[in-house]
Amino acid sequence: MTKWFHSGRRRDCCALIYEAGELRAQSLKSRLETHYDERIDPQSFYATLAALVEAGYLARRVEGLADVYALTDAGETALLDHYEWFSERVEAGAGRVGEAGNGADGAGDVHAGSDEDDLKD
Repeated sequence: MTKWFHSGRRRDCCALIYEAGELRAQSLKSRLETHYDERIDPQSFYATLAALVEAGYLARRVEGLADVYALTDAGETALLDHYEWFSERVEAGAGRVGEAGNGADGAGDVHAGSDEDDLKD
């Protein structure tokens, strides 16, 4: 995974921009705050956007007094690649949980037989 996707906020910003096509910074911040159900520090938020622009994943343009952001081709490719990777993990996990077969609630030792080396990080 590319380094910029290590941040959940960066992933979420890109997903919201992908959904909308482009977003004004304040609208993007409001959508994130609604999703997270908490206020986001403006300085931290704009630093996130600046990092994404600097890395080439977002493009910024000025519209009146507002900054408007859109994914670049590189940003869209990275987002879709991450979505594919994430979807594969969720589908594989759903199969594993479904195979547990320990009752209707899906409870059981879903970690049985797991590789402890994978738990070190």
